[in-house]
Amino acid sequence: EGYLNQYRMKDGKKTFAVVQAEDEIAAVGMLAGAGWAGARAFTSTSGPGISLMNEFIGLGYFAELPFVICNVARTGPSTGLPTRTMQGDVISLFYASHGDTKHVVLIPNTPKEAFEMGGESLNLAEELQTPVFILSDLDLGMNYWMSDRFDYPTEPFRRGKVLDKDELEKLGGKWGRYADVDGDGIPYRTIPGTDHPKAAYFTRGTGHTPQATYSEKPEHWKGNMDRLTRKFETAKTMVPKPEIKNEGHAVGVLYFGTTHEAIREAAVKLEEKHALKLDLCRVRAFPFTQEVEDFLHKHERVYVVELNRDGQMRMVLNAELPHFSSKLHSVRHYDGMPLTADIVVEAIVSKEREI
Repeated sequence: EGYLNQYRMKDGKKTFAVVQAEDEIAAVGMLAGAGWAGARAFTSTSGPGISLMNEFIGLGYFAELPFVICNVARTGPSTGLPTRTMQGDVISLFYASHGDTKHVVLIPNTPKEAFEMGGESLNLAEELQTPVFILSDLDLGMNYWMSDRFDYPTEPFRRGKVLDKDELEKLGGKWGRYADVDGDGIPYRTIPGTDHPKAAYFTRGTGHTPQATYSEKPEHWKGNMDRLTRKFETAKTMVPKPEIKNEGHAVGVLYFGTTHEAIREAAVKLEEKHALKLDLCRVRAFPFTQEVEDFLHKHERVYVVELNRDGQMRMVLNAELPHFSSKLHSVRHYDGMPLTADIVVEAIVSKEREI
């Protein structure tokens, strides 16, 4: 709160509230309630906290409540190595909660980008009416970094599809909280307290019709799940695009987060010492944008570099873009320490010799 007081707008007014929740479940419950009420809400945690928050995350996804969670991933599972870094929460975050879910996730690689994505995540949460996540890791979250200056945003908030009393009056009060009016999967909502007799609706984590009434009919359930899928497809056009260095080489490297500097150094060493030239793709968000798909299409082989044992990002790529599976090769590092260029060089040289 001290930082917020120091850096708030110089109008003498507080536009925020800071709450110390008793635990992670309470924190995410407060987020869901705040998002439903029309406030912008944000909390941070790490992998074990995400595990505890899963049921509320599912409610946020299905009832379509906007809020943001930042996951500063550490080494797991269990308590693991709480002061070491890892990128082991990819699958547990991208598909958090039970049932069919897919979440919007932004992945920064510097302090500056973390702040920028913090603001953008709040915009996307409201525009898409869904929980949005920032996936960082302990290397970025706890260590000192040199970073470009962060410039405070000046553009207004993007609140998305919110109906006010005048718009409700034009509709004659006929609207459906979960209706896909525009074909993009994103419904319209009202903020509690909107001064119109037809503004109220039922917020449901159970099966519902487009008008938010309870239903167990198969056509209503499937129709709603299909609409949520369309919304996820719409998100592909809204999330940050990858950072790509593409010079037409046969081999590419796909990576994310704080491995950025190690990858760049490794690319230089591979070219200078092994005559292997690489193109690079730093994924900055899930769902994957068209640019990620294009990068995979243009290369004979793509090494997916990540800080976990099982190659979780490669698993997600296989699931979301299965037609590129044969091109993907894993480079995995998972001892809790940050990635180094030499580790990447050794792994790629070894795999290239096998091909």
